[in-house]
Amino acid sequence: MSSRTRLVTTEDATVIAELQTRNRAFLAPWEPVREDTYFTVASQRADITTALERHERGESLPLVVLDRDGEVAGRLTLSGIVRGPFLSCSMGYWLSEDRTGQGLATEAVEAAVHVAFDEMGLHRVEAGTLRSNSASQGVLGRAGFEQYGLAPGYLKIAGRWEDHVLFQRLNPLV
Repeated sequence: MSSRTRLVTTEDATVIAELQTRNRAFLAPWEPVREDTYFTVASQRADITTALERHERGESLPLVVLDRDGEVAGRLTLSGIVRGPFLSCSMGYWLSEDRTGQGLATEAVEAAVHVAFDEMGLHRVEAGTLRSNSASQGVLGRAGFEQYGLAPGYLKIAGRWEDHVLFQRLNPLV
């Protein structure tokens, strides 16, 4: 993929479970409410297996975000990949709190967009953030995304239906 991302593997389940556990409070305002079992290695392995099955069907691209030492620092997924006249997908990502502010998320988003456009031939990548998530909005802005709308009650985050600011980046070559 790039020096900042690679395809997730089931061998990543242990480190991802550890990162999810360590960052549980940090990520909670931006995530759905999670059962305690979500933070286990077994649950992460099952989620990764499902993600890789979707990848094999061409429906998603599940990646890990790597830090400057090549260690797993978070996740990024291109999901809902649609072909035909739409040629679009959605992007979601998270990064360990101790790895934020280093440009890793921006580099990972840029790398994923490169794959979406240059390797997958997609026309559009979409991402949404909570209104209050200025850090993620900054990442998307630095990666060339433009805000195009607001989706009221878009996702159930931290137990509440939350509005999301919508961003997109279009491939000028498709």
